[in-house]
Amino acid sequence: MHYGSFLKKLRVIKGYSQEEMAEKMLMPRTTISKIENNKMELKLSDAVRWGQVTNAPEALAAMLCGVDIASLTQILTMLVGGFSRWIW
Repeated sequence: MHYGSFLKKLRVIKGYSQEEMAEKMLMPRTTISKIENNKMELKLSDAVRWGQVTNAPEALAAMLCGVDIASLTQILTMLVGGFSRWIW
């Protein structure tokens, strides 16, 4: 499955650059890029850590349990858009 765009949205929502995410995940920035661009398999341990780092373990659990990624991505996009309008 392709989780890259979903994982990227989680990272962006948290406000982390790829460099910051890599530091928190204890991996090279290039690995973050490869995961987000679906050029590298996502290991379960990395998925769990991604959920912890982005403070979104329930989103990752839903993804890993087979919940439709497109729906999750759309919901996240709506939440971010609504949140940004609320702030500004």
